[in-house]
Amino acid sequence: MIIDGKKTAAELREELKIKITELKSIHNAVPGLTVILVGEDPPSKIYVKNKEKFAKEVGMNSEVIKYPADLEEKELINKIEELNKNDKVSGILVQLPLPKHINKRKVIETIDHGKDVDGFHPTNVGNLSSGYDSSIPCTPLGCSLLLKKVEKNLSGKHAVVIGRSNLNGKPMTQLLLKENCTVTITHSKTKDLKAECLRADIIIAAVGMPKLVKGDWIKKGAIVIDVGINKTDSGLVGDVDFDEVSKVAKAITPVPGGVGPMTIACLLSNTVECFKKTHSKN
Repeated sequence: MIIDGKKTAAELREELKIKITELKSIHNAVPGLTVILVGEDPPSKIYVKNKEKFAKEVGMNSEVIKYPADLEEKELINKIEELNKNDKVSGILVQLPLPKHINKRKVIETIDHGKDVDGFHPTNVGNLSSGYDSSIPCTPLGCSLLLKKVEKNLSGKHAVVIGRSNLNGKPMTQLLLKENCTVTITHSKTKDLKAECLRADIIIAAVGMPKLVKGDWIKKGAIVIDVGINKTDSGLVGDVDFDEVSKVAKAITPVPGGVGPMTIACLLSNTVECFKKTHSKN
């Protein structure tokens, strides 16, 4: 089975469109997403363009603020503080990577954690790991929703996460634990990665190494979620050797068209959730 991320993302956006219409009738307002782009990084420009397009498609307010790469850090911090106070802005996202002279950690920590739609603020990271309500990073959330398309009950499954990044590996681990999976986190220093993968009912590959996971690494009937997106001479490929693994796995996400579309759909979902939390206080 190929897990269709494009289709699932389109279904989620349709659900969000209905939710936003309902919220507008109740609150006479719609969620607002503001994205800040610093510099001219080509992949970032594409991501931001898609975020804006889909935000408008579901009926939310969308604003993109663009700055040159030589922007002073203080000016960026001031803009975020201004957006924190703006009631029309439900979600704030600063597109990464940032130019080297800007302190990424300081920028993330300046965003109001109630408007942190990326789920990167330390308060949200801590809440997620403690099992409390929080914004969940978009890519792991997307992976989780795709897993549920294949297997509604993940309790007791053995999951292997390849990669321990703050962006994917660590939050994915927390989400799998919440589903009562037994989780093994692997990384570049893991001694026998193939042996670990062969024990897994679920594999999440998020390490940025083209076609790392081979067909003989997978036990029959495993579910494989490929987060990787790598440019090669033969085009875009994931961290999983799709041709080999798809013959063994019960279900697998393709690259492209798997996890990628879900990331933006989950960003929009997080924005709606931030709006709802803010308006439930009023």
